[in-house]
Amino acid sequence: MNMIILIINLISGAIGGNVAGALFKGLSLGTTGNSIVGILGGGIGAAILQMFGVSTGAGGLDIGSIIGSIVSGGLGGSILLAIIGGLFKGESTKI
Repeated sequence: MNMIILIINLISGAIGGNVAGALFKGLSLGTTGNSIVGILGGGIGAAILQMFGVSTGAGGLDIGSIIGSIVSGGLGGSILLAIIGGLFKGESTKI
C-alpha cells in the first residue's frame, strides 16, 4: 500500500469517526475518542477492502484511488465508531 494512500485513509477515518459521532450523539466518544477510533477504523477498513479487492487505493495517485481511499477510510472509521461506541455506551447505561 502506498504511504500517501495510507495517510489519506487514516485522515478520512478520523473525519468519518467524528462525523458519525456528530450524527449519532449516543455513540460519540468525544472528539479525541472519535478521532482515535476513526483512525483505527480507517486503517482497518482500508486493509480489509484492499484484501477483497474492493478498494481502489492500491493503484497509483489517480483520482479514482484517492476517492476510493477517502470512501473506504471514512466508512471504516464510521463503522468502527458505531461498534465501539455501541459497546461502551451500551454498557454504561446498563449500570
